[in-house]
Amino acid sequence: MVLGLIPARFASTRLPGKPLVDLGGRSMIRRVVEQARQANLARVVVATDDARIQQHVQEFGGEAVLTRPDHPSGTDRLWEAFQQLGSPADVHCIVNIQGDEPFIHPGQINALADLFADAATAPDIATLVKPVLTDEELFSPHLPKVVLNQLGHAMYFSRHPLPYQRGRVPEEWLAHHRYLRHLGLYAYKPTVLEQLTRLPVSPLESAESLEQLRWLEAGFRIQCAETELEAFGIDTPEDAERAKERLRNEK
Repeated sequence: MVLGLIPARFASTRLPGKPLVDLGGRSMIRRVVEQARQANLARVVVATDDARIQQHVQEFGGEAVLTRPDHPSGTDRLWEAFQQLGSPADVHCIVNIQGDEPFIHPGQINALADLFADAATAPDIATLVKPVLTDEELFSPHLPKVVLNQLGHAMYFSRHPLPYQRGRVPEEWLAHHRYLRHLGLYAYKPTVLEQLTRLPVSPLESAESLEQLRWLEAGFRIQCAETELEAFGIDTPEDAERAKERLRNEK
């Protein structure tokens, strides 16, 4: 069984109450839940730190659990939620679906879940990558890049473009190498998720402010699946307005 968990915090420095922001007549968290329900998931549950979000999700027919407010990361919140659900023994894969991506495509979720279909070959952790198409993407520190080995396992994540191309000006890099961006959708074996919550902050994680580096430093294998579909995370009021504009254009 594949379980979809959606961490959703009420507090946000740039957009307070973000999960409840109205996007074209439906809240952001409702849109995420409805997209996730179209994927091959046995169950979709919101893990929130706020009773208002829990009540809202339950009112539109969703499932939500109330977690502690002091979790340092979404990963820790997911583990508490899984425990609250009774740690179902038949769950072989947990998909961490970002609560601020109302346009998440079911196919992206399925691409990760499919990697866990065979227990003998299932990775510890899986995540999504996407080809970098523009110099703006390549050099933005807000869009982490990833380097893979020949088996599709992540070797390193960085906010800086990797590899560095010696002897070429940065404007030529995209023409000579296929760069990949990391999208923040994860899937884990339940036993691995538990182990991740016990890891201390690592030096590389501190340097780049990327939690997945903690996992690599600890020796976990991160399998990457590629998608051509764009991610649309909402962090600011401006992002929310762009989302509303997209919804208007889709009508």
